[in-house]
Amino acid sequence: MEQVRAVIDERLENPGDSLRVAGHLDEDGYRLGSHDFALPAGLSYDLMLTNAGDGILATGIVSARVTGSCDRCLGPAAFDVAGELDEYYLFREPEEGAETDEEDFSLVGDDHTVDLTEAVRSALLMDTPYIVLCDEDCKGLCPVCGANLNEGDCGHAELALRREERERLDASPFSALRRLRPEEGGGESSDA
Repeated sequence: MEQVRAVIDERLENPGDSLRVAGHLDEDGYRLGSHDFALPAGLSYDLMLTNAGDGILATGIVSARVTGSCDRCLGPAAFDVAGELDEYYLFREPEEGAETDEEDFSLVGDDHTVDLTEAVRSALLMDTPYIVLCDEDCKGLCPVCGANLNEGDCGHAELALRREERERLDASPFSALRRLRPEEGGGESSDA
């Protein structure tokens, strides 16, 4: 990913001072787990840097239009991402023994910059859905023939339902009674 850096200058000199940082990255795509995603229009970020006294707090939104493949039907899927960014950059390393979790902060660079690249990337990844669907009601693929069920019914679903019903009836403790048939003409007549 292209680097995103912000200079910490006199605009952020005093605690409480804020600076808006916005921009656009012409990224092609990214990978998350086994999924490859494309960013046809890149991604945008709109952040607020605030001097919090002992460091810089970066908050804001990372947004993009993302395309990938549907997990049910394998067709094209598109969705919008609007991930929240929340990162803390300390001016100096905390003293030994201070109660600060190392994962909760980064450091302002010696060149008075903050590298926002990893925070932007994390915000994008965190808002990417775990299961990607082309449509909320996607029917997926037929497990028998592989046909895309969104394009039409191949008939295998009805056959599978009938087979399941037959198996359910056969598993019933009363299934043996279905095979019993009254003898024709050999029983008592109700015409008396």
